[in-house]
Amino acid sequence: MHILPPTLILLSLIHHGFAGMNKAGEPCSVMNNRLQEGTYQFWSECTSSNYCDQAEGQCKPKRCRRDDYPFGYEKGADLPEKCKKGFFCPDEGIECQPLLAVNSPCQLNRDDMCEGPPNFAELADTTGRGLNFNGSVCIQNVCMWANVTVGNTCVVENIPYTAYGVDGEFINIVSRYDLLSLPDDGAIINLKSRGNCRPGLYCDAQTKQCKQDKALGEECTADKECDSMNCSEAGKCVTAAATPHKFGAYAYVLVALGILAGMGGTLTGLYLAHRKQRDREREKRLQYWREQNAFHQNLMQMRDAARASIMSLPNNGSPRSDFRELSDDSNIPKASGLRNYYGDDSSDFDEPSSQGIRKTDLGRF
Repeated sequence: MHILPPTLILLSLIHHGFAGMNKAGEPCSVMNNRLQEGTYQFWSECTSSNYCDQAEGQCKPKRCRRDDYPFGYEKGADLPEKCKKGFFCPDEGIECQPLLAVNSPCQLNRDDMCEGPPNFAELADTTGRGLNFNGSVCIQNVCMWANVTVGNTCVVENIPYTAYGVDGEFINIVSRYDLLSLPDDGAIINLKSRGNCRPGLYCDAQTKQCKQDKALGEECTADKECDSMNCSEAGKCVTAAATPHKFGAYAYVLVALGILAGMGGTLTGLYLAHRKQRDREREKRLQYWREQNAFHQNLMQMRDAARASIMSLPNNGSPRSDFRELSDDSNIPKASGLRNYYGDDSSDFDEPSSQGIRKTDLGRF
């Protein structure tokens, strides 16, 4: 038993890790070109923007493309040109080639490689489901025309695709699956069944004959049997997955009522919030007015009390009454009460003559 040296094992691992990553100018071999298992995606040792040149055995930049936005190119990079009408770009991306005649070999699912029939406008698929390309199909790697009528023998091709998802779940998007099964390993196998029947017909995998598509509600075993290309899990043809949902007038009425209710609720909420704030401000102003009014009343009471106190003094409240009440022995005649006046400040005052007399009297003591 021979043991491989560690260096050889390491080199093999490095080669496997960099498979499909060779850039332009690096060596490659067309013998390694293949379709990936489960997905049937084309794979080569070169990067997505290069192809393996068979003559020179090295990677070179692709010369054509199928997609408007091909994978593997950096932003702003120069893209190869798309093929003109009457030509196709193979999976390798070598260069544009003329369309292939009927019964010519073609690549998997490359209906666009095949030349269309004379009545291609009548046979072309207009549903956008990819049933054919201008009335031509590539079945079992052979170019055919999708022109077989009801009851006639047709060719069917079943291709199992494998997908992996969380807990084995998978969403069936493409509407040409014939079988959906769940193996023990959690992988989901989708069997894609295609035929060369005319549009509106499908190729039965058991009888190999073209049959009329089934209407909504009829029993089915695959999407391809239904005119809507959508067979439910219950085995009934249902509306197409891409069919837009149409609602009755009641739905629009409910939506309108909901919008009005939302607007009304918003306005009501704003009104209540503003009213609450307005009530708080009004209460503050009312409290301020009450305080100012009470303060004013207190001032009025204090002024009235002071006036009453002054008026309650003897001799009509004159603070000078003590000076007028002189001794009985005084010979100076008392001033007449008619000479006493009241001023605006509620205090009395005398004329200058009487004041002079008082000053004289005060000088005696």
